[in-house]
Amino acid sequence: MNGEELTIEGRNAVLEAFRSGKTIDKLYVLDGCQDGPVRTIVREARKQKTLLQYVSRERLDSMSETKKHQGVIAKAAAYDYGTVEEMLENAEKKGEPPFLILLDGIEDPHNLGAIIRTANLAGAHGVIIPKRRAVGLTATVAKASAGALNYTPVAKVTNLSAVMKELKEKGIWFVCADMEGEIMYRQDLTGPIGLVIGNEGEGVSKLVKENCDFVTSIPMKGDIDSLNASVAAGVLAYEILRQRLNKK
Repeated sequence: MNGEELTIEGRNAVLEAFRSGKTIDKLYVLDGCQDGPVRTIVREARKQKTLLQYVSRERLDSMSETKKHQGVIAKAAAYDYGTVEEMLENAEKKGEPPFLILLDGIEDPHNLGAIIRTANLAGAHGVIIPKRRAVGLTATVAKASAGALNYTPVAKVTNLSAVMKELKEKGIWFVCADMEGEIMYRQDLTGPIGLVIGNEGEGVSKLVKENCDFVTSIPMKGDIDSLNASVAAGVLAYEILRQRLNKK
């Protein structure tokens, strides 16, 4: 599925969307509305671990395109999400050690799209994003990816740290981008690797950083001390690619 981000309104339409297996990024429910049909929709949302937000009638009215939302509006992804298992299978099929990019709270759709594009070009097998406090696969993200979404799977997970622990058991280790880390040229970035890039303003969260095996940094000589998240991801992804090519 691709195209514009879908806005689904009305109780029957939203419930059918959940039950049909459509990927719903967010569900907005009228605050205080607790009747039977709405409870059923909320139950489906929680079952699928969809981000749920209770909002005012004014907020729903402003979001509504039909003005017949009946107290519920769902936002569906512009593209279908992939799975982490799919990424590992892709790496195995290519005979390559897994190379994953994990994004801790990227909120700018242009940054996410640019990172997906870079991931594809640098040979990463997929991108993993969290469900909360992060942008999903909107039409803007798809456009910024310049077609890479058709080739590079993006998985949306409930808990990044939990996924990292599971992947460590499969032999993947994680490097976190942070200004306090060792310069990337002095580190071995080959083998099965997960590159962790943090939020545009706050960087990688404490809990996620604690689950990384080590921290790496990009050398800088300018007057400011940080790079845009998508640029930092690009620099590090290509250093990983360079080291992989040199090891062959």
